[in-house]
Amino acid sequence: MRGTELRAAAVDLGASSGRVLAGTVGPDRLEATVLHRFPNDPVTVNDRLSWNLDALWDGVSTGLRGAAAAGVTSVGIDSWGVDYGLLDESGALLSSPVHYRDSRTDGVMERVRAELGAETIYATTGLQFMAFNTAYQLLAEDPEVLARASTLQMVPDLLCHRLTGTVGAERTNASTTQLYDVTAGGWADDLIDKLGLPRRLFPTLREPTDILGPLRQDLRAFLGIGDNLVVTAVGSHDTASAVAAVPARDEHFAYVSCGTWSLVGVELPAPVLSADSLAANFTNEVGVDGTIRYLRNVMGLWLLQESLRTWQEAGTPVSLQQVLAEASELPALHSVVDAESEEFFAPGDMPDRIRAHCRATGQPEPRTPGEVTRCVLDSLALAHARNVAAAQRLSGRRVDVVHVVGGGSQNTLLCQLTADACGLPVVAGPVEATALGNLLVQARAHGVLAGRAEGRDVVRRTQELHTYEPRDHDRWRDALARFS
Repeated sequence: MRGTELRAAAVDLGASSGRVLAGTVGPDRLEATVLHRFPNDPVTVNDRLSWNLDALWDGVSTGLRGAAAAGVTSVGIDSWGVDYGLLDESGALLSSPVHYRDSRTDGVMERVRAELGAETIYATTGLQFMAFNTAYQLLAEDPEVLARASTLQMVPDLLCHRLTGTVGAERTNASTTQLYDVTAGGWADDLIDKLGLPRRLFPTLREPTDILGPLRQDLRAFLGIGDNLVVTAVGSHDTASAVAAVPARDEHFAYVSCGTWSLVGVELPAPVLSADSLAANFTNEVGVDGTIRYLRNVMGLWLLQESLRTWQEAGTPVSLQQVLAEASELPALHSVVDAESEEFFAPGDMPDRIRAHCRATGQPEPRTPGEVTRCVLDSLALAHARNVAAAQRLSGRRVDVVHVVGGGSQNTLLCQLTADACGLPVVAGPVEATALGNLLVQARAHGVLAGRAEGRDVVRRTQELHTYEPRDHDRWRDALARFS
């Protein structure tokens, strides 16, 4: 029998910050309150840009203490993809998880593609070729660490292991490794062998809605949590959780999960592994209920985040609200950059790189913070439109509406520009899509909700959403043709 409501905690870890929320989910209720926010700042360990797992654990444990006081009975964890930790036979972490922006994988992807062939890899994994994919990170791993490793744990699985002592690989995050067979639905053993990686590293796969069990006995006392709290597997890749909370009415939608990255795509029942899909470098990642998140990774608001950091470090007193206000007063499409170019991937002086790109392509150089911001947002809108169109063409799935979810849904200018560029209505929200999707999956695991459609209906009825109708699409369509 289905329960009426679930009180649960969502641990949502992003590339720049984390938070723990307490939420209540029911057939007519979906609400969440942030209990604790904490930074996620990388550190340098042995000359490698790495994640500070101890600091993340401190943030998570502080949030869980508050969640216990709020009466939650379940907790689910999601994070970004591709990054991992290696455990030895005793379950000890062998080294700090390396950050995907570290340079250790430089040249590895190109070597693997040359040796095995991009077509062969894509036919198995269906994954977008990106230099930081887990496969290339493992090939760049310290051989001594690799030899001592008993198992690989993706970042959310690492924290679930610390909480429960269980070892496993939640499927949506495993599918980001480029070592997962997207058709067979298991680890790509033949590819793993060809790469010379030990099969022992790849643990049993688990599904969103699996109950992992209660907290370890020693942690219950440490966190002040009783034995009624269980850890529940969710769509542990943050985009899988975000897409689960897209308030779509039917299948004819595209989504832009917009934050540091923009994940632009459609939800499908099966992967698209065609030669055209490979040429377009689209990815087939697993979603909740075995769906396929057919999408491309676009650089996202990282361009603006790094610009703001650069200005602040240079002593230029600008705020996000200020540069957005200035950008809204400027003409559209004065200068644009390719928001998918690898030249913008690494940390550094983003405004200078944007100016260099415009200079090299014969466009006016944006000088003021407002001009740089307008350039970034116009460029992102074009990238969103280009990939929504490509997703439709490659998959055969018609799109009638674009859902923008995540932090970027609060950026009213970007949402309007995305509608203009796509020539489609944009529905913005919910802002906390990832955390809400996390909670929705937990509610299904515990018998409160029946399925994905019911969860999306609850989102539509309970969350604040805003619709943006396209304007001046002909101009944007011309610009899209010109800059493509």
